[in-house]
Amino acid sequence: MKPAYRWAVVVCGAMACGRPSSAPSAEPAPAPAPLPRLIATDTLARWQADRPMVVLDVRTDVFTYLKGHLPGAEYLNTETVRASEGGIPTRLLTAGAYRELFGRLGIGFDRPVVIYSAGESHNIDATFVAWLLAGFGHPQVYVLDGGFFKWQLEQRPVVQPYPRLTTASFPDRPFRPESASLPEVQAAMRNGGLLVDARPPDQYAGETGSQMRHGHIPGAINHYWQDDLTQEGFGHVWKPVDQLRQTYAAQGIVPERDIIAYCNSATEASHVYFTLRYLLGYPRVRIYVGSWTEWAEDAALPVAVGR
Repeated sequence: MKPAYRWAVVVCGAMACGRPSSAPSAEPAPAPAPLPRLIATDTLARWQADRPMVVLDVRTDVFTYLKGHLPGAEYLNTETVRASEGGIPTRLLTAGAYRELFGRLGIGFDRPVVIYSAGESHNIDATFVAWLLAGFGHPQVYVLDGGFFKWQLEQRPVVQPYPRLTTASFPDRPFRPESASLPEVQAAMRNGGLLVDARPPDQYAGETGSQMRHGHIPGAINHYWQDDLTQEGFGHVWKPVDQLRQTYAAQGIVPERDIIAYCNSATEASHVYFTLRYLLGYPRVRIYVGSWTEWAEDAALPVAVGR
């Protein structure tokens, strides 16, 4: 759906323009918050020396954090930001729960938040948390390109002591992540929307998987999230923007479409979403939060197989 624009036309008489008016002037609409971005390892190293920030380590296993993490980084397991709802796993929490959690981590709107995960295979944890923070309109969210793996192999500082951080007052802002529910996915399928499946090709084809049924949502295009990465130096980073744009366009995934990304539980989809929405600037991209975990469980919903 294209955004609606309203235009105001003001006509003044020869003597009216320029006079002071007792009528209140219209306040300009607030500018949208900047979108999350990537940050390179060398840039983060410079920032650590000259500005306050919050650094989140979201690697899957807490013991990897205990063995060593970036200076000043605190730990957040991404499974603490999801829970079952109505029996369906990996649903989002309430806005209040997120505000409490982020405040406990010392996150406010007054300083940057830099998120990193393993980098080699789990950028999806970092992009998921970035998507949540963007849902509150946080103005300074960054994902470390290459993650911990690249940072460590570049022989940058890795420490074991925990940071001593105070809690923050996370703003009481509305939580509006760019997400899609099951009915919205079905409506998009009827109205020409484009579904992008971010899972590995064998899961898309129905050859493997953990859910009750294997395959993909009919009509969905498979774009494996790791295909957006390339080897650079010591680790995997995002491909150049021009190359990403060409690759997506070759599959018919273009900015004119209304796009909904899904995977098994929304984390892999968050990586494709990050690429399309934040790196390429696509205007209409959402994440189907229930993803294949919800879809496959409902026997009434259709399933397609094959590559």
